[in-house]
Amino acid sequence: MWIADKYINYVKEQTIAHPEESWGKILLGFRLNKFRMKVLPTKGISKGNQRLEAMMMSFVADSLARPDSYVWGNIFAPCEIIQCFGLNTLSIECLACYFSGYHLEDFFIDHAQNAGIAPTLCSYHKTFVGAIDSGAVPVPEYAVTTSLSCDGNLNTFRYLEKKKGVPFTFLDVPYRDDPASVEYLAEQLKDFGNALAARFGGRFDAAALGQRLDIENQTRKALEEFFRLQSERYYPGELIHHLYLMMGMHLLIGTREFLDLIRFMIEDIKTYPKFDGKKILWVHLIPFYQETLQSYFNTNKKYQIIACDMSMDSMEAMDITKPFHALARKIIHNLYNGSYSNKAQMVGRLARKLQPDALIQFCHWGCKQSSGGSLLLKEKMQEMNIPMLILDGDGIDRRNSHDGQIRTRLEAFLEMLDEKETAEESEREEQIC
Repeated sequence: MWIADKYINYVKEQTIAHPEESWGKILLGFRLNKFRMKVLPTKGISKGNQRLEAMMMSFVADSLARPDSYVWGNIFAPCEIIQCFGLNTLSIECLACYFSGYHLEDFFIDHAQNAGIAPTLCSYHKTFVGAIDSGAVPVPEYAVTTSLSCDGNLNTFRYLEKKKGVPFTFLDVPYRDDPASVEYLAEQLKDFGNALAARFGGRFDAAALGQRLDIENQTRKALEEFFRLQSERYYPGELIHHLYLMMGMHLLIGTREFLDLIRFMIEDIKTYPKFDGKKILWVHLIPFYQETLQSYFNTNKKYQIIACDMSMDSMEAMDITKPFHALARKIIHNLYNGSYSNKAQMVGRLARKLQPDALIQFCHWGCKQSSGGSLLLKEKMQEMNIPMLILDGDGIDRRNSHDGQIRTRLEAFLEMLDEKETAEESEREEQIC
């Protein structure tokens, strides 16, 4: 992989020196990586994860190659409506991760902060703002964001509209779960569909949206089955594959292609052996680059992340006969909306289904809700007798994640889990005797 590393270093140097001339080099790297994943898939991982990473790299590379094929969004934007117009949704958070593949996040973050962006803003947003502000990344024709989860969404998209002239739709997601709130958001979703029709041409087809929601219901049910199987069997993968899966569940949900992939993974995982190690349920963002976490969770038969809550942040089937209202309910019922106690209850439901040995919550720098509500989740896990570790760090900015501190806390936690298992086995043996 030394050729890839040299190209990454070359692109970083060129982008820092001449950001406005770097887009072609960045895009070429995405295209080459797409080709590499199809021809030379990552060794040592499952076929399902090989297909997953190839699909997500192709999705991003192919979309970026055609500026008229996508709109920007935040991770919770309603991609189902956008798909009805033959367009893709590119999440600014996910794109920031791809830029991090070139180790450019530090340059883009510093560029954004030097331009006046607050240091306390989420580093995913700062990475993306810096990429656009520096001229390294071209702007699209349209964008959409929701108020869900992150209070930085509206400010980020307002800034991009002001600095780069990118028009956007803002979807105000109510905290309350009642008929009036569902109706309020459903009307906004209808207006958004009409706005896309006016801008990109064509007529919005509610029946087409219903068909996509039907596929989405099937996909969510299939993913739940996959997670159940992953809690039983060893399925070799890496931290980044959980990120790819989360991306797919937010950017490709509603497509037959992604449903077929999950179904393939269900059949593929059945060919792998029983998993006898420690099963970890992960909550919130995954710092895919972090060395210690990679060493413990990349293709490790002793410790396996069986699911991430962000891939199952909505768990209810949708009524496809009322697509706008169904989509509104899905967004309102998202575990990242409303009180953190709602999230604690939904994570508890997921834990009851998957029966993990432990839960790890990652508190991402700049994300107030993950840090502020972690103790509520810990109380819920204590009720369920599930050990929980809270890790602090940064999902994308390597400078804000201290490997020594993460290693010390993670190793102590995993050692505690191993000792607990040994003690329980000894107790069972004594009872038998």
